[in-house]
Amino acid sequence: MSEIIPDSTITCPHCGFQKTETMPTDACQWFYECTNCHQVLKPKPGDCCVYCSYGTVPCPPIQQQRGQACCTTDN
Repeated sequence: MSEIIPDSTITCPHCGFQKTETMPTDACQWFYECTNCHQVLKPKPGDCCVYCSYGTVPCPPIQQQRGQACCTTDN
């Protein structure tokens, strides 16, 4: 089993600012405020979190499940 990469560099699509953040290991992060322009980022359609949309490394739940959806709701 591969080791989980905990850090991802997130790039703001509005201003291009980049910042390396430590991702939550047990959940997806749906919102992220850019520390430069203060725009609130949301995941792109089909992505589970902002790291999967704008980061250099997908979130830990996706890494663990090897690309399968990680944030599904059981109804």
